[in-house]
Amino acid sequence: MPERRRSGGKELRLTHADRDTAVETLREAYASGQLDENELEERLGLAINAKFPSDLEPLLADLVSSRQGVPGRSAKAPAADDGPLSAADRLLAAAGHFSGYFSFVGPLLMLLVSRETSPFVRRHVTEALNYQLTIAVGGIVAMGLFWLLVPPFLWALMLVGWMFLPAVAGFLALVGGEMRYPFTWRPVRDDPPREG
Repeated sequence: MPERRRSGGKELRLTHADRDTAVETLREAYASGQLDENELEERLGLAINAKFPSDLEPLLADLVSSRQGVPGRSAKAPAADDGPLSAADRLLAAAGHFSGYFSFVGPLLMLLVSRETSPFVRRHVTEALNYQLTIAVGGIVAMGLFWLLVPPFLWALMLVGWMFLPAVAGFLALVGGEMRYPFTWRPVRDDPPREG
């Protein structure tokens, strides 16, 4: 049952690297405006749960260039436009999350200086900035509503999230992974730098 046959042979199962390539392609398509946020979320869920290359085909067929191909179809790396992630990219992406411990100013400054870096770094720094803005606005609103006796567990939840989630996201960035913070307002978009 788990085996699918194609052209008289078995269709090989996807690897984690294949799924990561598909996820990166989808995120790049979102950053370039090919997908809206709802399409991105839907396709990411399907890509992460894909088992065979044929599961990814409908998700990437209208996005992937002929040079890149569909993950799982060949042993080639992602498109040369992105290139492999360097150690510097991973460190900068992780620093974007860890800089959030200095409030939203840390990721904001990093975003301003990282406009010419890789999409991977920009995506992580933008996500960190949006999370820290959410925490800042949430904290101000909670202080303003303190007289309504905002339940203490909400304060505790925000504090625990602020303490641990940037660290988790930073460590994921160090290994080349991705993380979207839960319950996050995203006013800052991850737009690639414009030329000219």
